[in-house]
Amino acid sequence: MEKTVLNFSECTLALLDKKFNLSQILKCEILENWLNQDAEISSFEKQLLHRIQHKLILNVHDWNETELIQNFIGPVFAFVDYTTKRCNFFAGRYFSGIVHEIELHGKPDGMIASGFREPEQPYFCFQEYKKSMEQKGDPAGQCLAAMLVAQEMNEHQTAIYGCHVIGADWYFMLLQGKEYIITPAYVATRDDIFDIFRILKALKQIIIGMLE
Repeated sequence: MEKTVLNFSECTLALLDKKFNLSQILKCEILENWLNQDAEISSFEKQLLHRIQHKLILNVHDWNETELIQNFIGPVFAFVDYTTKRCNFFAGRYFSGIVHEIELHGKPDGMIASGFREPEQPYFCFQEYKKSMEQKGDPAGQCLAAMLVAQEMNEHQTAIYGCHVIGADWYFMLLQGKEYIITPAYVATRDDIFDIFRILKALKQIIIGMLE
């Protein structure tokens, strides 16, 4: 009998493609607009990014997942500052939903959602892994599973944004209907760190625009 309940941690891209008839695409105007959207980075923010990048370069091969989150990923999201009265960044919050009669559930490493003290409607899902050599499961698949639930919660009214990180490599994602796209890696130990930060700041503008 086909399993009708799946934890995000069980999900791979291959499994999701098969169960939900999804297609990975190579071009998407919404994604391109997001990746190319302007967002100012102040000189102070650049200094902060250089400081945590230096720590990343020295430690990325040795940090465990918690250390990577606390020393690098967490500060990056904190510098962007998604906290408003109408939305916030949440970490490790359980949520679930029914997608094509299959229940998907779990605790993504992070999400940006409407709501202040607790998440309501998620618009962005995030998954982190220390490094590829210690990878357990499929971080892209786990992130996409959470994005599928977010899409159902939003009644397919908006594209869902996502990102998964493996060590220093950041991959941005977008889901719309049955199509999804994953960018090549942005490498945080290089100058890509400024693009990563700009893209995350642009995401804040996009989500605030959704809530207006």
